[in-house]
Amino acid sequence: MCIYATRILEREAQKAIQTCRSVIETYISLHPEFKTSMEPLPVSCSAHQLIQDMILAGIQAHVGPMAAVAGAIAEYVANDLMTYDIQEIIVENGGDIFIHVNRPLTIGIYAGESPLSFKIGVEYKNFNHPYAVCTSSGTVGHSYSYGKADAVCVIARSGALADASATAIGNRVQTKQDIESAVQFGKTIQGVCAILIIKNKEMGLWGDIEVVKIK
Repeated sequence: MCIYATRILEREAQKAIQTCRSVIETYISLHPEFKTSMEPLPVSCSAHQLIQDMILAGIQAHVGPMAAVAGAIAEYVANDLMTYDIQEIIVENGGDIFIHVNRPLTIGIYAGESPLSFKIGVEYKNFNHPYAVCTSSGTVGHSYSYGKADAVCVIARSGALADASATAIGNRVQTKQDIESAVQFGKTIQGVCAILIIKNKEMGLWGDIEVVKIK
């Protein structure tokens, strides 16, 4: 995990991360299906808010709750650290980012062997509130995907939702011909603000973002 903040909060960050890990591991010990399910699970009103966020994101995106884990943790850590009277924070967790910054940012996109990898970035237009930028890939990294997209980037107000949605959309991309239908599916997920899909040298785009060249 990589954290940018306007003051040093190393101990506080470690505590927040450990809390997330403990909450998730404890819940899995009581509900093993939470770790393995590829399908949405019922909401547990008695669970920790982190768990509820993951379950709800899975329901909204039609995937299992662990598809939301990295984005959910990034948001939880960012929100926890914002209570220490800081002006800005960015938390990156394995390619999933949660941002509290009231200024435009360009976020570079890594898309494996695609010729667009690290050649383009995205700028979110509605940056005056916290938001998540989460990326899923069927060709890069260890996360499981049914699809073969080089990168699916989703922006949402919720880290859990952005992460789960990136997975769900990526599952629908096998070839470049699937890009348009995957974007259309992503648009139906309530709470998704923007989508970028990269497959080889082809790209699909929707929402309140601008694609910019990275020199």
